[in-house]
Amino acid sequence: MAHVLQNVVFPLDRDPDLLPLYADPETWSVIENEPVRVSNRAHLGNILGRHRARIVAGRRVSLGTYFNAFPASYWQHWTSIRQVQLTVRTSGSATILVYRSNGSGVRQRVATSEVTGESSTTFDLELTQYSDGGWLWFDVVADESNVILEGAEWTTEQEPARTGKASLGITTYNKPDYCVETLQALAASPDALEFVDRIFLVDQGTQLVADQDGLTEVAAELGETLQVIRQANLGGSGGFARAMHETLQRPESDFVQLLDDDVRIEPESLRRSVVFGRYATNPVLVGGHMFDLLDRPKLHGWAEVVDEAPFMWRNLYQEEMPHDFGASNLRQSPLLHMRMDSAYNGWWMCLIPLDAIRKVGLSLPAFIKWDDAEFCLRAGEAGFPTVSMPGVALWHVSWLNKDDSIDWQAYFHARNRIVAGLLHSNAPKGGHLIRHSRRVDLKHLMMMQYYPVALRARALRDVLSGPDHMRRTLATAMPAARALSSEYPETVIHKDPTAVLHSRRGRQVFQRQRSRHEYDSPSGLALRKFTLTTLIAHWLHKPNPANVAQPEVEFGKDDAHWWRLPVFDSALVSTADGSGKNIYTRDRAKYRRMLRESVRLHAELQRRWPELQKQYRDALPGLVSPESWEQIFEEQA
Repeated sequence: MAHVLQNVVFPLDRDPDLLPLYADPETWSVIENEPVRVSNRAHLGNILGRHRARIVAGRRVSLGTYFNAFPASYWQHWTSIRQVQLTVRTSGSATILVYRSNGSGVRQRVATSEVTGESSTTFDLELTQYSDGGWLWFDVVADESNVILEGAEWTTEQEPARTGKASLGITTYNKPDYCVETLQALAASPDALEFVDRIFLVDQGTQLVADQDGLTEVAAELGETLQVIRQANLGGSGGFARAMHETLQRPESDFVQLLDDDVRIEPESLRRSVVFGRYATNPVLVGGHMFDLLDRPKLHGWAEVVDEAPFMWRNLYQEEMPHDFGASNLRQSPLLHMRMDSAYNGWWMCLIPLDAIRKVGLSLPAFIKWDDAEFCLRAGEAGFPTVSMPGVALWHVSWLNKDDSIDWQAYFHARNRIVAGLLHSNAPKGGHLIRHSRRVDLKHLMMMQYYPVALRARALRDVLSGPDHMRRTLATAMPAARALSSEYPETVIHKDPTAVLHSRRGRQVFQRQRSRHEYDSPSGLALRKFTLTTLIAHWLHKPNPANVAQPEVEFGKDDAHWWRLPVFDSALVSTADGSGKNIYTRDRAKYRRMLRESVRLHAELQRRWPELQKQYRDALPGLVSPESWEQIFEEQA
């Protein structure tokens, strides 16, 4: 029996920006080592359905694209499959060309077939030469008349290592419209629903999914597959923990598939993740990549790791992200042919085997931030690695129009990173984590951003109080962090059109450098000199009263860097989404008090690191156990 590993699919939306992710009917060249589109023959009218497309007479269409190439390297490395079959069904006269690449992106043709009439052509392909990377794909070249690609799939005769389904866990807070769209996409995708046991939609908001237009109809379509759960706002970690806990009660499920709420899904990706999880030789977490929902050809997350020394997350090739598939498709992007191993995957989309949850527990009661990375690190240490799988992805609102490091989320960024470091860092006293954390405080203080420094100090005090605070404050830490903003005027976003703000000296604009170091930030001795002189100046000198009464200068968000703002007494700075402006004003009293507190707290953290590390590691099994979470759910009901 042939088992379908991957279907060739075309986009659900008639969006021309999406086409490069599915099919490439364009001609490319290379000028000065950069891919250049020579001609554009992409027409949405040639997409005839979910699995069908027209190839216009005399033209060539490549399926060597993100969603339709076959990631051979990942299948060879993580499964025992060593042969796959590609079946291509066509109507008309055409030539089918099958290609492979290696880990450097070098292309080789491996098979050719000329077809006429209604044809079904099968290619037997070996998975034996992809240790470092590489994809398989095919092109279709039409002869003198149009050709219809009726469908294609990648299959195997080999049986999977496990056969259970996945339950979906969607956590939402006031995104009911997105959730209904996700449910509608699933209801319209029987290929994906075949692998779904239950859909647990955990609603933690005040704008309920149950009240959203369209929910009644899609719920009727999904029937008993859908279960909406109402609970208090326990953050992403609490919502996903609930989905994990519910899935553990389902004997038909071998996996839980976590999905964020503000996303648009590609249902075939969901299907692929479950199939890959079934075939993995040993159970693995299967992560999905993240495209930008507002700039849909741009990929933001490929393979994510946590650097040991600073204990900080990043993309494996940070300087190459985001990758724009509209400007450089898969075949023109050698880096994307390398097999990249991940340390974790964001919980915008991540398939977790229940074997891992049974062994290591549920999510950490972290509310938000680092819960996904910490769980994946914990699972990896127990023998369940994370595979961020090419061809498995969704669209998520990116962080480009956000700056959650300076709003209430700064508390969770600071606390949960340190807690994750205490739990998983093998470097003595956390390596550079404490030094890096102290440096973040200094940057905020020099930039006159006192609210995030206050939140970070609260985070350190909570960490120092011991691990019990995480469960105790799970439902209260966020409201408390938001309430604190009332004490800090810089958190007010000024957007009143009748009171347009202006600065005394006008907007400051800086020339960006077209080099590897994009900005003119100081480094080395210059960095030390700048930091020391700025810290001393802010300690000794009061701001000019005129600059307190009215902002001294104005900055666009992209120019408001930590080495530019400190030389002014006050600044008018655009918000990340461009909706308004914040006013940052230097306050010598706050600066002195917060600087002393930051130095003291970080010194105590460094001194007590071994003691705290033991406390948190000893407490971890109790914090993440199903019994602990069940009690939390009951208490918050």
